[in-house]
Amino acid sequence: MCGRFTLTTIGVSLGRAFNLDDVPTQEARYNIAPTQLVATVLNPSNDSERQWQLLRWGLIPSWAKDIKIGAKLINARAETVAEKPAFRSAFRRRRCLVVADGFYEWRLQNGKKQPLYFQRKDKRPFAFAGLWERWKNPAGEIIASCTIITTVANDIISPIHDRMPVILEPRDYDLWLHHQVSQRELLQPLLIPYDAEKMSVYPVSTTVNNVRNNSPECIIPVEIDHKSNSPYHSTYILNHHDGFYSKF
Repeated sequence: MCGRFTLTTIGVSLGRAFNLDDVPTQEARYNIAPTQLVATVLNPSNDSERQWQLLRWGLIPSWAKDIKIGAKLINARAETVAEKPAFRSAFRRRRCLVVADGFYEWRLQNGKKQPLYFQRKDKRPFAFAGLWERWKNPAGEIIASCTIITTVANDIISPIHDRMPVILEPRDYDLWLHHQVSQRELLQPLLIPYDAEKMSVYPVSTTVNNVRNNSPECIIPVEIDHKSNSPYHSTYILNHHDGFYSKF
């Protein structure tokens, strides 16, 4: 699954990465959580250019009776996203890029949750495959929301979790956003595990465990002092050549 991520890259760098003419000024975010607003890129209509949009994380289907359903729909499984009632319409017509530059997963060690931070080796921003929807609340207000699609974990994530967010290759952005593309056979091949050789991982402070904390301390590497044979252990350091931990 994907339940917490970061977007610390700001400004011109994001515009270049996603071919956007204008990216609003925003602060770096180190601990993005469900129900918060997240940065996305979408094409809201057939004749529009790519647009930067802030959407509520946790998809609220147009037919939903209560906004609370969004907290249960922060992720959509790649294997069933084209069929599930909550997602199938958005899969055909309202796909988006959810912008990030890293994400967290947790490993249970000695009864405690140890966070690990995953990112691209080159530290560049990337896009999760996302879906978006519009929902009208009882007061008539339109709320736009999104979900992040997940797939089976690659080799760097599988020791921690059996799922990972779908990270799209830049060459696939146009296809994913294209309004006239709705065929499952064209879109499903994009929803695959990202190349583990392009990723890195390291343990970070439990500061990130509290959603109220949003500071650079969340992504500072820490040493873990637990007795374990896990590759995510204090007797291991991150090998920056292959992205995995290597014994020193």
